[in-house]
Amino acid sequence: MPGTAIRVGRRPRGFVGVRGPDAASYLQAMVSNDVEALGPGESCEALLLTSKGRVIAPLTVYRRAADDYVLLTESELAERVRAALVRSRFAAKVAIELEDHSSVLVVGRETPPGGVANREFGVAAYELLDEETPAWGEIGDEELERLRIRAGTPRYGRELDERVLPAEAGLDRTAIDFEKGCYPGQEPIARQHYRGRVNRTLRVLELEGDELPAYDAELDYEGKVVGRVTSAVRDGENVIGLAYVRVEVPQDAELRVGERLATQLGRVDPQAGDSGGSPRREDL
Repeated sequence: MPGTAIRVGRRPRGFVGVRGPDAASYLQAMVSNDVEALGPGESCEALLLTSKGRVIAPLTVYRRAADDYVLLTESELAERVRAALVRSRFAAKVAIELEDHSSVLVVGRETPPGGVANREFGVAAYELLDEETPAWGEIGDEELERLRIRAGTPRYGRELDERVLPAEAGLDRTAIDFEKGCYPGQEPIARQHYRGRVNRTLRVLELEGDELPAYDAELDYEGKVVGRVTSAVRDGENVIGLAYVRVEVPQDAELRVGERLATQLGRVDPQAGDSGGSPRREDL
């Protein structure tokens, strides 16, 4: 598969340090995944949510030591994450501060000690903080975007905003532990998971022609609007993209963006990205 050779690129990041005697218990009570279970040098995906279960920020939580974590998020969200955590700190013995790090993304190699696993691209990848760039070839932003889209990985500002529930974006599979204790947004997230269903899901599309559709371009099926396009990138003579599509639309249905045909594809399973094996394709 394209993208599996070892190459290096850039993944713009913001960083929030959380350290102190109560760091583990405080983060456990604030984010959606089981961060207390991490050992030093381990990481997981997680979400910081509103009380209504909407996404404030997607996170990679990296445990540096027993009482020391760093949260990796989108560069524009770091201050939002810091402010939200500080507001709820109360008497917890924990320092929460923005941090400044350099980050190098390595694609096509399993995570070594000291690396932070990156699960966005459907292939093995990791990030190195504050280290020199390894002497491998470069991978460009456009190819990284193709890998992300084919993996069906949502990104804040594209697939994730105040309109979207985590389960609609598939984040219930990667960033939520349904066995852990309470955290902001836990009740609506659990209620939806155990009792409800979502109205739309994130799917991978291939569009004929090489013109990129507009953000939020409407998807039609049998004359009805059934979804919207959130990300797109050129892929050879065509375009691949991510779109939210209503769940009742068959997964082999041919959709349209205006007059253009949009074929639904399988996605590369992002959970295979750190396994060291070949990525598998998974139907949405």
